Amino acid sequence: MDIKISPSMLASDYANLQTELEKCEKGGADLIHLDVMDGHFVPNISIGAPVIAAMKKVCKVPFDVHLMISDPLFYIEDFVKAGADIITFHTECDSDINATIDKIISLGCKAALAVKPNTPIEDVFPYLDKLSMVLVMTVEPGFGGQSFMESTMPKIKLLREKCPNLDIQVDGGINTDTVKIAGRAGANVFVAGSAVFKSDNPAQTIQMLKENAR
Repeated sequence: MDIKISPSMLASDYANLQTELEKCEKGGADLIHLDVMDGHFVPNISIGAPVIAAMKKVCKVPFDVHLMISDPLFYIEDFVKAGADIITFHTECDSDINATIDKIISLGCKAALAVKPNTPIEDVFPYLDKLSMVLVMTVEPGFGGQSFMESTMPKIKLLREKCPNLDIQVDGGINTDTVKIAGRAGANVFVAGSAVFKSDNPAQTIQMLKENAR
């Protein structure tokens, strides 16, 4: 499986988004991770489709949009128009999961499902034939800077055994050390926020994350 690094803009300097995106692009990032929070599904509120659309104008790296919102189905069209390449939403949301996946795919986007740390990975199994990726949260969603939860690794191992060729993403507490643990478990797509944006050399950090994940 290809190793992919998806820097999370949640940890970036929001006053200088174009500069931060350029760091990722020049540094060899494979995706740009964009966390959308509604203040309901998770306690925090972050960016929406208009901000993503503005960012898309100055970045060529594919956008990996993570919807931590209660009713993703209602907003899918907005995020596709804004420039999402992959849209991830949660099994724990209120929307009909099949209908939401079908809507994403019908609009030419890749669909992915996410599970919180305490949600069984089996919850995604009925939808695997339609998904391009599954995101296993390695922290509780909604806040940056949390510690990596190694207790989620058995879910990744089980999913990798079932789906040898599926992109499996991890998000939460990923750094140059924890990326090794998640990589050994079977993950191949790594969301890294603070590790990249708080680094003195983001490009070097992105490359180190890739090397350590292998």
